[in-house]
Amino acid sequence: MKLFLYHTPEEVPGDGSPACAVAIDVLRATSTMAAALEAGAEAIQVFSNIDDLLSTGASWPADKRLLAGERGGAKVDGCDLGNSPLDHSAERSQGKRLFMSTTNGTRCLKQIEHAPMVITAALTTRQAVVDFLLHHQPATVWLVGSGWEGTYSLEDTVCAGAIIHGVIAATGQTFKDLAGNDAAIASVSLYLQWQDQLLDLMHYASHGQRLLRLDNEADLKYCAQLDVLDVVPIQQSPGVLSR
Repeated sequence: MKLFLYHTPEEVPGDGSPACAVAIDVLRATSTMAAALEAGAEAIQVFSNIDDLLSTGASWPADKRLLAGERGGAKVDGCDLGNSPLDHSAERSQGKRLFMSTTNGTRCLKQIEHAPMVITAALTTRQAVVDFLLHHQPATVWLVGSGWEGTYSLEDTVCAGAIIHGVIAATGQTFKDLAGNDAAIASVSLYLQWQDQLLDLMHYASHGQRLLRLDNEADLKYCAQLDVLDVVPIQQSPGVLSR
């Protein structure tokens, strides 16, 4: 297994395809997806475009859908929810399909949706993702950060580093065995530096500061948790994920 890290969807190679692609958007799309499935959502359908989300969602019974739209960290008008993992509970999400479009995370998923195996990862699901990779043993893995509108994000990189470190710890392999590019090695260094201060890192991260300006420290606290959910969202068909 070779693990490659691409910090943003724009860095993903235009040719070739990995055996497994992993979308990461710690703040907050992939954290929210895992929380929604843990709360009993039937599936998550992702969209790059809000209008497409609204038109597709309108074709579903109102009691079987949740429309989740976020731009710039805030909820989009006309949607039921924004992009917070704390929005989801069994009472609200059980048995419903989440139609979702976010500033960065859903765009990342659309970029890699044609890989033969697509999953999402967050700090909250790190160990579950490590276990998934060790079970399936894909020959090549692309860990793809969502970033922020094409720029680098600390929180996505530290999550990738946590996953790679988890694989190393479980297998005893070295960077020479596992790392497909230099970014993969650097991400582990970031994780080892901050593994006991993940919430502090969220506060320093540019998108973390953006959410703090929106008075949303609760999401930072939630998304900074490590290994609290045993769920791996898996793409079942292009743009549709479930457990």
